[in-house]
Amino acid sequence: MAAPVRTWCRSVLRLSSRQFSTTCGVQAGEKWRKEHGLARSGTEYGPLTDLPDWSFADGRPAPPMKGHLRRRQEREVLARRIVMLSSEVDRGIEVWSEKQEEAKRMEERRKSLLLKPKGKLLMKKKSQS
Repeated sequence: MAAPVRTWCRSVLRLSSRQFSTTCGVQAGEKWRKEHGLARSGTEYGPLTDLPDWSFADGRPAPPMKGHLRRRQEREVLARRIVMLSSEVDRGIEVWSEKQEEAKRMEERRKSLLLKPKGKLLMKKKSQS
């Protein structure tokens, strides 16, 4: 009895030409959420993901779930990276402004080392100013 069922299953599988799609489906409402300043999906952040699922009857909070701890860790890593990159940008701006000031000082020094007008040219320059 098992042999005919097995051959029947094989023949059905051989005859079916079912194809599997490996593309990801479009998130329903993703465009609308982005236009309204919300997360791409409803599970990224918000009260449904950030708040605990339950609490004790006496009001004590529930212990944090694995997903909550993981999201907290990811946010902490992201915050540390933001602070690090922000400090790098600040340092870059300081270095750039120092270079600008140094270039300005060099230009002033170069102008001060130029030959000064003598005699009639000096008198003419003083009378104009």
